[in-house]
Amino acid sequence: MARIRRSPNFADGVFQNPVGARTRPSGSMAEFAKVYFRKEERVLRVPDGTVPVHATTVADLAKAPASGLRLTWMGHSSVLAEIDGRRVLFDPVWGQRCSPFSFAGPKRLHPVPLPLAALGPVDVVVISHDHYDHLDLPTIKALAGTGTVFTVPLGVGAHLERWGVPADRLRELDWNETTEVAGIRLTATPARHFCGRGLRNQQHTLWASWAVAGPEHRIYHSGDTGYFPGFADIGAEHGPFDATMIQIGAYSEYWPDIHMTPAEGVQAHLDLQGGKPGGALLPIHWGTFNLAPHPWAEPGEWTRDAAGEAGQAVALPRAGEPFEPSGKLPSEPWWRAVSPPIAHPWRRAAGPDTAPAGRRGLDLAEEQHT
Repeated sequence: MARIRRSPNFADGVFQNPVGARTRPSGSMAEFAKVYFRKEERVLRVPDGTVPVHATTVADLAKAPASGLRLTWMGHSSVLAEIDGRRVLFDPVWGQRCSPFSFAGPKRLHPVPLPLAALGPVDVVVISHDHYDHLDLPTIKALAGTGTVFTVPLGVGAHLERWGVPADRLRELDWNETTEVAGIRLTATPARHFCGRGLRNQQHTLWASWAVAGPEHRIYHSGDTGYFPGFADIGAEHGPFDATMIQIGAYSEYWPDIHMTPAEGVQAHLDLQGGKPGGALLPIHWGTFNLAPHPWAEPGEWTRDAAGEAGQAVALPRAGEPFEPSGKLPSEPWWRAVSPPIAHPWRRAAGPDTAPAGRRGLDLAEEQHT
């Protein structure tokens, strides 16, 4: 608490956002409930069939990445990053529900790609904030026995200590503080979100995005965040990045300040890269849990569109599918096999003149990347 009270980001008894943000749903709750529970929308928030998952094996991960950097999206915001000979695990959630209860709350739409015990040694676990879909008690308890180091935003360490993580394996950082683990530099960078795991939460834990740098590569994980001008500052200080992992799901007009839409996520990536396409964008925070009124696969479809329009290379792996950002990126829209067609709100309708142009943007991004 002494460190928290001294933080320049703590005022009036709570942590503050870098720019103003409403953290509770806006508008009429009656109208929101009507939309959320309406049958037509509800059926679109779950897949039509079995979500395809890459069954990650030990063999997939046993051979070191040729480029020195490999990412494996495990679903939602969980990513294994193999960077310059070290292994960084972001926001690991292996539980069946992101909820305080084992019998209620958002349930997985697909299985985990591999058991946590089969993941192999991890040098550092990075947590973005303490919400249930990012900080999962059973997963942390399992990892607590492995000897890994945990790097977390200021205040989040209290949860981990209570769950059995020794204090000497915790690195708690305020925004713009850096720690080094196994030769990898990890910096907590600002995000526009909030914290809490209960109704009586006192806003005494910080939320963060993360810039991670090895001897040869740099990556960025957004955690949860609304769009804000600070992405350009983060990029100028810590970028450009070989790859970014950007939240593009669970958005809504009812909470526009704390989660990004796909278009905002693509813009955030461009800001981080100095205002122009570069590196690889891996969309996260979608496809695994039903957390918002939008169709479950909409974030993937719209991110693909927005990245294509911007000429930005985007990776669209199935959960568990490893890829190297400097190589050929997975780009197949795998969700279409179990999702009805999803229209984009601003993209022109496909036709003889418009379809090739949109496709050209995606092709150009892939061509420039490879």
